[in-house]
Amino acid sequence: MDVFDELLRGVRGRGAVFGRSVLWPPWTLRFTDGAYLTLCLPLRGAGWIVPEAGEARHVALGEAAIVRGPAPFSFTDDPANGTGAERRADTREVRRAGDSPAPSDLDLELSCSTVLLAATYDVRTQVPQRLLRALPPVLVVPDEQDCAPMRDYLEAQIGGGRPGHQIVLDRLLDWLLVCTLRDWFDRPEAEPPGWYGALGDEVAGPALRAIHEDPAHPWTTAELASRAGVSRTTLAKRFTELVGDGPVSYLTEWRMTLAADLLTRPELTVAAVARRVGYADAFGFSAAFKRIRGESPSAYRQEAATAHVPDPALPAG
Repeated sequence: MDVFDELLRGVRGRGAVFGRSVLWPPWTLRFTDGAYLTLCLPLRGAGWIVPEAGEARHVALGEAAIVRGPAPFSFTDDPANGTGAERRADTREVRRAGDSPAPSDLDLELSCSTVLLAATYDVRTQVPQRLLRALPPVLVVPDEQDCAPMRDYLEAQIGGGRPGHQIVLDRLLDWLLVCTLRDWFDRPEAEPPGWYGALGDEVAGPALRAIHEDPAHPWTTAELASRAGVSRTTLAKRFTELVGDGPVSYLTEWRMTLAADLLTRPELTVAAVARRVGYADAFGFSAAFKRIRGESPSAYRQEAATAHVPDPALPAG
């Protein structure tokens, strides 16, 4: 199993919040919705992303940027004034996804300096956060291929009203976000988590993939070592060097991450969650969960229920 795929599987666009902003100087567009991730893609022109705390980053045409929230940030033509609320009045929101442009809007777009597409994700599940926590506050990825046709197609979909346009937008967003993240982690300035580099290792990689293929299996270091074709000592040493934890410790922590998301599903009892992540009884699972997460499964479930409503699109199997 591709661990990167698994971690991003839950980051999906469903009725995604798309916005296309037509901007001309002086302009500053403030993002204050507290989204966990925001994808910014200039369709025309360029600008600066100014986080609430951190260094301003320039985003040019052909580049994509991801901002990790939930802190507010600005997209502006002048980073010196990027957080200035007094400039917000110079920004005009033309329309959101699916709205048809008026003729005057089209005239404005042709004369403006920048058109920004922004899409937000409210990522609350624990599985993808293992990957997204490794992101810097702002990352910018150059377009190393000529994706101008894709940008043109995306812009046409936003302005159109054809049947199924929302699902098309959602899937295009999925594609843009995943490609941007994958390209970022391959860049030299990125600092990916240890397991990301371990995936390609001939010793740690097979053990890591085995854990993610079947986390409920009662893996031992010896059995995982046999998957890699090495001794138990060799696997334990190499796995710990690359990942930061031994194989069994990593397995336990990964099980608790999966369990945290399963506990947000009210149709699953604590005992059912325990079985799904490889524990024969709820008592042993609860002890492990409290040791790793700092609270009991029941307490975590109660807190999660008050924080957000579970996604009804999740499978109930």
